[in-house]
Amino acid sequence: MLSRVTEGADMVEWVEATDLETLKRKKKIVVTVSDKEIVVLYADGQVYALNNICVHKQRRLSRGLVFQGKIICPGHQWAFDLDTGWVDEWQQCQPTHKVKVEDGVVFIDPSSRVFVPACESKK
Repeated sequence: MLSRVTEGADMVEWVEATDLETLKRKKKIVVTVSDKEIVVLYADGQVYALNNICVHKQRRLSRGLVFQGKIICPGHQWAFDLDTGWVDEWQQCQPTHKVKVEDGVVFIDPSSRVFVPACESKK
């Protein structure tokens, strides 16, 4: 189910991913939007979304562990920050997605965003 909302001057297309209670129970789910796999995670009371296929060795992050605010790729143990997708050791970024929760439903923005440390500060 797609619904559009306006954020500032940009049109954002929000896609319903799951209900919050299911995500809290499962901790991770994978949704496919326009042939792109996105892993949606619940950790430390927050919802996050990242491209599911790792930028390093194309492994599925949904098979990795979440530990101390990072998701660890099962292929080569790169630890991506859940909020920014950044991995300090390798100066690489896993694309992330905006999320919002309304009335117990989790929505994601299927367009990717990439954290650039030199141009953007952590929020």
